[in-house]
This record gives sequence, C-alpha cells and structure tokens, in this order.
Amino acid sequence: MTEPLRLDLSQTANAAPGETEYLSFGLGENEYSVDIMSVREIRGWTRTTSLPHSPDYVRGVINLRGAVLPVIDLAVRLGLPATDPEDRNVIIVVDVESRTMGLRVDAVSDILTLSQEQLHPPPDLATSQGARFVKALTILDDRMVRILDLAQVLPSNSEISL
Repeated sequence: MTEPLRLDLSQTANAAPGETEYLSFGLGENEYSVDIMSVREIRGWTRTTSLPHSPDYVRGVINLRGAVLPVIDLAVRLGLPATDPEDRNVIIVVDVESRTMGLRVDAVSDILTLSQEQLHPPPDLATSQGARFVKALTILDDRMVRILDLAQVLPSNSEISL
C-alpha cells in the first residue's frame, strides 16, 4: 500500500486576513489550484478498482484506511485529454460538502497565498461546459493559474455509481 505524502497543513494558518491559501498542481501543461482547507491529504498514485457503468472521468475506487474512496481523473473531468496514470501522479484527497473523493493529478506544485484582489472572474463562456468548474483566475510570474470550484467539480455519489 502506498504511504500518503505528507502535506504540512500547520503552515497554512499563516495567511493574513483577506488571504486564502490554495494547493496548486499540474494537469498536462495547465496549472490549477484548490482551496487548501478542502485538502485532507496527498497520496502517491495507487492503482484503482474500476466501477461498472461509471462516467469516463471516474478512474475507480481505492481503499483509504478501510473506506472506499472514489478517484476522479481530474483531467478528464475538466475536458482535457485522458492519459494513462504514471507512478509520479498523485491523488489529492479532498472533502467538500460531505463528499470525500480523490483527484488524480499529474503533480502537486506549491501552496499559494492569494488575496481577493489577485483573483479575477473567469470569462463568461456559456457554451463551455467546463467553464463552470473554474471560479477564478490569477496570474503569477507570467503563468495563469485556474482556481477550481470543488463543489462543482466533484460529482454526487449517485453520479459515480456508489
């Protein structure tokens, strides 16, 4: 069984008032982030057990200390091309609105501390189905980071056949 990578969340309490911390990660050439308060742990890639009749973005489930944890292929969920999992991939275990799921990503990058002024609303792209998953954008060192709305990204348990 793969040991979880340790994320020191004790350092995340250092954000000043009006600032929020985000965990950034890569998916292909793209950089995304999620609110660090939604992150329970980061684990190395673990082979999943598939679920019949699940959507294509559901990689399957893993055993997380005796609990069945669904794992979402975040790239596929966001409409990016599917890739085969590699040993360097990680699973970010998140908990949002009583839904705990794993997100398969290429690699974790950094912890970002951002003020509200650094966040820009995404363009209104009503025709883009994936646009509802991005709640804000920020520019850091000439790179665009998309901040995901996990409440929208995570499917309900009934959507993934659990």
